Amino acid sequence: MPLLEISDMTVSYGRIEALHGISLSVEEGELVTLLGANGAGKSTTMRAISGLLPLTRGTVVFDGQDITRVKAHERVLRGIVQAPEGRGVFPGMTVQENLDMGCYARKFATKAEYNQRLDWVFELFPRLLERRTQVGGTMSGGEQQMVAIGRALMARPRVLLLDEPSMGLAPMIIQQIFRIISEINSQGTTVLLVEQNAQQALTRSDRAYILETGEVTRTGPGRELLADDSVKAAYLGVA
Repeated sequence: MPLLEISDMTVSYGRIEALHGISLSVEEGELVTLLGANGAGKSTTMRAISGLLPLTRGTVVFDGQDITRVKAHERVLRGIVQAPEGRGVFPGMTVQENLDMGCYARKFATKAEYNQRLDWVFELFPRLLERRTQVGGTMSGGEQQMVAIGRALMARPRVLLLDEPSMGLAPMIIQQIFRIISEINSQGTTVLLVEQNAQQALTRSDRAYILETGEVTRTGPGRELLADDSVKAAYLGVA
C-alpha cells in the first residue's frame, strides 16, 4: 500500500476547474517528482495534499487512512509537511527561530531528540549553522531555501512536500539544493517534489508524473522519462 495515494483529485477555484481528476501515489522511501510548466496545476496539487485547498471530488489517503477532510494543521501532525513555493521564511526571525517554528506543532519528547534533529539539519546545511543568528529576511534566495527545507525537516515529516525548490536560484545553488534533497531521501524521508527543472529532478527521481493543464499525461521511472524525446522537447529544449 502506498504511503500517500491521491485518487481522482479535482480542485476548482470558483467555477474554474484547475485539476481534472488526477491520480498519483508515493511509496514509502521514494522520491517522486511532479513535473510541469507554469499553470499546469503543480502548486494546486501540493496545496490540496497539504489540506490548504478543498477537493471538489476525489480522495487523499495517507498511511492507509482517508484524510480528505482532515484539516491542514492535523496533516502536519500526521507527518505531511511542506516547504512552500517562494520559501516563506519569517523575515524578522533568526535562522534558529525559523527552524524552531518547524517543530511548533510537532514538539519533541525530549531536549536530546530536539538537539539530535537540529544537529542533522545543520549537518545538511552547514551554512545555516554559520548564520544561526542572522535574520531570515537578510539572507540570499538560496540560503532562504535552505531555511525553508530545514524548517520543514524539524517537523519530522514522513512525507516532505517540496514546491519548486530551485525557483529563482543560481545554477550552482540549484545543484547544491538537489544534492541535499537526494541526501534527505537516502536517509529515509519520503519526498514528493514539484519542479520545472526536468534535468535535476528526473535524474534523482524514482518515478515521475507529467502534469499538463490539470491532468496527468505521462508517468514512469525518472530516468526513463528523462530519455524520452517528447519530454526532452517540452522541458529541456531539445528537439
